[in-house]
Amino acid sequence: MFKKILGGLLAFGALALGIFLLIAWESSIDPINTANPGAFSDEQIRRGEVLAGLGNCETCHTTDANKPFAGGRAMPTPFGTLYSTNITPDPKTGIGQWSESAFSRAMREGVSRSGSHLFPAFPYTHFTKLPDDDISDLYAYLMSRQAIQAEPPENTLEFPFNIRLLLAGWKLLFFDEGRYETVSSKSDEWNRGAYIAEGPGHCSACHTPRNALGAEDTGKAWEGAIINNWYAPALNASNPTPAGWTETEAYQYLRNGGSPFHGVAVGSMADVVHDGLKRAPDSDLKALAVWLSDLAQAPGEQQASERSASAIRTVQNTQNPSTVMDEGERLFTYACAACHYNEPETPNTLRPDMALNSAISAPTPVNLIRVTLNGVSLKEGIAEAMMPGFGEALSDRQIASLLAYLRATHTDQPAWANLEQQVRDQRP
Repeated sequence: MFKKILGGLLAFGALALGIFLLIAWESSIDPINTANPGAFSDEQIRRGEVLAGLGNCETCHTTDANKPFAGGRAMPTPFGTLYSTNITPDPKTGIGQWSESAFSRAMREGVSRSGSHLFPAFPYTHFTKLPDDDISDLYAYLMSRQAIQAEPPENTLEFPFNIRLLLAGWKLLFFDEGRYETVSSKSDEWNRGAYIAEGPGHCSACHTPRNALGAEDTGKAWEGAIINNWYAPALNASNPTPAGWTETEAYQYLRNGGSPFHGVAVGSMADVVHDGLKRAPDSDLKALAVWLSDLAQAPGEQQASERSASAIRTVQNTQNPSTVMDEGERLFTYACAACHYNEPETPNTLRPDMALNSAISAPTPVNLIRVTLNGVSLKEGIAEAMMPGFGEALSDRQIASLLAYLRATHTDQPAWANLEQQVRDQRP
């Protein structure tokens, strides 16, 4: 009897394995001779350049500015480190032998030309929403770039996460293949913004927490997450910012890298704004702003301005200069206040008021700590404005005292825990 049961289990296991392998297996697509850049029109390449910018492709696939798109950028994950691939038209180490159909399958299904499954660090879960025309334009742009022979380092994923075949099971659980579907109840501009955010822009890849298997937690969509050791804030109504992302504020931030009501773009978002979105036309950024404002349930422009003024005025009215100040207040008064003071009715992006800065009201202090330590370079934030870093001038205790003071006096949010240790952890 035992032997029959064991035999039945083994037979069932073999059958289940066979079915899984049948589902998981993908065929290779024949190589082509490297595509002729002259086969693509200038207009098609220009449209592809905009799409590549919306997807921030160059940032993720570049480690050396002189070798754009040649790959090799490290992407740490909880499962090990992945390295971005070479997506130049080099026939040996890049995608020079990929046909458009092979490229389309990789973008939409997460399967390489050879038939291997791609790790979802490559956001095919979003790129699957691209229509045929956008796929063709992006292919034209990449195939017209300089071919660069460069082999990225080997991935260092832990077992069993390094087994690509298992990704077929991951896809069954977490991947919905298909193009963007227009929401009929929304405007054309809103739909354009939603398509950019959900498709080529893959915004939720950073702004949504992930589950234990590395998939976006759809139950917490747009609620903010730590990515590349920066906090990507919530984009929905759960964001505690005083003023909200109005269309005007969202557009200014995406176009220029800063907003009077929210602060400036740093870290990964600075790359998105200054390297990726700089190629996008105003119409696309305005569409994104319309979609974002709706997602955030932002107030009207007048109400947002009133909320901003009220937040600044509240802080200023509760500050009573005295001869006895604690360490955090003293540091802010002497080191920060001269640059971070606004009149309530006229907040200034060049002098961001800390009562409005999103890093102050965020659930984690990581962004504020990193900016305080390292400053904001001329390549980040907004043009021709910078902030010095205080990492060498102030100790961990002093920075913790400063940030604790700002959190307590400039927001109605609970105190951050273990601030001094968190500062210490963020030092180079």
